[in-house]
Amino acid sequence: MARALLIEDDTSVAEGLRIALTHVGHVVDCAVTGSEGLARVAGGDYDVVVLDLMLPDIDGFEVCRRLRAAGSIPIVMLTARDDDIDVVAGLEAGADDYVVKPVAGRVLDARIRAVLRRTAERPAVMSDGRPEIVRQGSLTIDRQALVVTSHDRVVTLTPTELKLLLELADAPGRVLSRQQLLSAVWDHSYLGDSRLVDSCVQRLRAKIEDDPSSPTVVQTVRGFGYRFGGP
Repeated sequence: MARALLIEDDTSVAEGLRIALTHVGHVVDCAVTGSEGLARVAGGDYDVVVLDLMLPDIDGFEVCRRLRAAGSIPIVMLTARDDDIDVVAGLEAGADDYVVKPVAGRVLDARIRAVLRRTAERPAVMSDGRPEIVRQGSLTIDRQALVVTSHDRVVTLTPTELKLLLELADAPGRVLSRQQLLSAVWDHSYLGDSRLVDSCVQRLRAKIEDDPSSPTVVQTVRGFGYRFGGP
């Protein structure tokens, strides 16, 4: 189970989610402002942050950006409505996943477990002849060490970004649909949302591409999905 920090200013919502998550085994601390949440993360040892976007001091977008700049802790975003602008802005700020309020505790638990699996997973030892080291232009991926370098400098990726990159690199030249990637990376086969994939690809490109506006590592195939490298 996870030690989670819930940053939510509505105390009734926070208490309901805290009770639900505690019931299934998580340890949950709560913060009611963005400032308090940032301080708790800096001084604590949390496995995941559940972050509401509408906070009274620092808005959730800025909290998300600061958390992401400081490290790779998984972030599940809470939004009051399924609004494209809010969702995309939150994902671009660095959230790994999102849920729309009101949310059942079991749904939030499932999303937390999914991001924790991405944090904990290590790919199996290559036993089918695939190389442990993958190179594409200036990018190098060490599947065993889970280290990504660009121009011989280590690139810091979140667990979600790394899982997405590995999924694509395991099928070089082959187009993977957004739904395939949602199922493999986010476990969202039952309720997929392409915004998760598109936002994560955008963040990944900003870190690994020499020119994100003209990507050569993760390429878009319009109307279909993404591929690693050329055809």
